[in-house]
Amino acid sequence: MDLGGSILISMPGMGDPRFERSVILICAHSGEGAMGLIVNKPAPDLSFEGLLEHLEIPRGPEGRDIRVHFGGPVERGRGFVLHSADYRAVGGTMEVSGGYGMTATLDILQEMAQGGGPREALLALGYAGWGPGQLESELARNDWLTCKPQPGLVFAPDDGGKWGLALRGMGIDPLVLSPSAGRA
Repeated sequence: MDLGGSILISMPGMGDPRFERSVILICAHSGEGAMGLIVNKPAPDLSFEGLLEHLEIPRGPEGRDIRVHFGGPVERGRGFVLHSADYRAVGGTMEVSGGYGMTATLDILQEMAQGGGPREALLALGYAGWGPGQLESELARNDWLTCKPQPGLVFAPDDGGKWGLALRGMGIDPLVLSPSAGRA
């Protein structure tokens, strides 16, 4: 099973508060584990402009502003730009199934600071990671629902609404989900 390019939606009974009501785009998945970025949890105390200043990247008059997110609990000091497939840094962009790219080099930040770069993007600090078999085990425990992302979900401006939007895209009313899983 390869979940690369899929969306994980946390179930209401998720025991880990870091992932409560999370929507995660899985960027890579193999027998060695999985890596994804939470796309609906903005980092309230961080701004793109502030990060540019910290990294000493000058902002041009056409400089863009993108949202900064909590991407997950692993390597929280490392940044990943999840973006539309119209941008590619040679040797620095990982293709993500479903028409996305992920770039973790400073050149993309420099380009966006000058008004260039990908059409759509979000910056995630940290990532969600799973060791071999861990994600499969969590799926078997009903910790997550999986689906393909509907158009516009990943980069939608309403971060708070993405969890419900993802569920409704699967035909599920968030109000009817039970916090406990069962087996028939």
